[in-house]
Amino acid sequence: MSRLAWALSQFTLREGAEGLPWEGGVGLASLPSLIAPPPPPRLGVRLGSAWVRWQGERGTYPRSCQQRGTWQPSPEGFPELKNDTFLRAARGDETEYTPVWCMRQAGRYLPEFRETRATQDFFATCRSPKTCCELTLQPLRRFPLDAAIIFSDILVVPQALGMEVVMVPGKGPTFPEPLKEVEDLLKLRPKVDVAAELGYVFEAITLTRHRLEGKVPLIGFSGAPWTLMSYMIEGGGSNTMAKAKAWLYRHPEASHRLLRLLADLIVQYLVGQVAAGAQALQLFESHAGHLGPEQFGEFALPYLRDIVQQIVFAKDAHYALEELARSGYDVVGLDWTIQPREARERTGPCVTLQGNLDPCALYAPKERIGELVKTMLEGFGTQRYIANLGHGLYPDVSPEHVGAFVEAVHTHSRHLSRHK
Repeated sequence: MSRLAWALSQFTLREGAEGLPWEGGVGLASLPSLIAPPPPPRLGVRLGSAWVRWQGERGTYPRSCQQRGTWQPSPEGFPELKNDTFLRAARGDETEYTPVWCMRQAGRYLPEFRETRATQDFFATCRSPKTCCELTLQPLRRFPLDAAIIFSDILVVPQALGMEVVMVPGKGPTFPEPLKEVEDLLKLRPKVDVAAELGYVFEAITLTRHRLEGKVPLIGFSGAPWTLMSYMIEGGGSNTMAKAKAWLYRHPEASHRLLRLLADLIVQYLVGQVAAGAQALQLFESHAGHLGPEQFGEFALPYLRDIVQQIVFAKDAHYALEELARSGYDVVGLDWTIQPREARERTGPCVTLQGNLDPCALYAPKERIGELVKTMLEGFGTQRYIANLGHGLYPDVSPEHVGAFVEAVHTHSRHLSRHK
């Protein structure tokens, strides 16, 4: 089982756990002590309406789709969930239509987003639970989306390790002092008080769960170890990630130490998100495309398997699609560089796929968007499928065209389901 599943199972077995005072959440008093090597037993548990999957044999497809776990809501003082279509699709249950949400659905393409963020630094926004809640809810007020994803950023994890990250206009996230030498690893905090360093994310999740009023499930997320490592060494975005990849060749042992440190922290971080009210978790391996099959198999995939096996989005990792499908994840996200029908054939019958419309397709006329969505649905099929883009929404896309995308998914999937 993944270490997150083990940590959650141990946590749920401790009666009377008390800790952080998040209304409607679950305390995490002993959270750091839970992060340890997992025991052999395989099991599924529920915690605060989040899902922890039943773990089949690693490296093989489950013997039956029914073995892939349950995403059963278990209320912890939160409003009753009214639309569970996203969760049902994720676990492989039949749905009346294909659920849809968008990566970066809370983003600069919305005028209300720009207005809310106009006077606030990006990471100051991330540290404001009320603002994060408001930004998370904004797209739900416009579009009939089937899931919300908490507004935050993957780089809050390196910040929790003691690294400074700033958002530079026109450049993006920047590390003023990136990791340059192996000795720089000593500058990172070996142990992180997750509640103290990342509690603002947990508070935002709990607040948002209440403000959603059960309308749709709330997704929590984290960056994956390799993606975070690459940012920490490159000092920001890069076309090649050459500095980070050089570490993999020159300093493989140190690279694994850093990846393990990140994995340990990510597990604690995701346990906190679940306790706060997250109903699903997605791991973003955004820089998978900078690795080849061998490096991905050594420096990325083992840590993906080890953390959480719910939803994974490994951008440009179509070279490892079969490995991702066998890694235990119930939902595999796809970018737009692979044909839907091919992806379905390569992943087998017991994995839910998510994606994969080219974000630039939303620049097309609305009628064309509808045609592209119909073709995508015909390729993936309407079951065991969650519609999304192949990457995040771009800042200059028209909100009306986002609405056309969402409407087309619902309309065409209902039609295809009725006439299959």
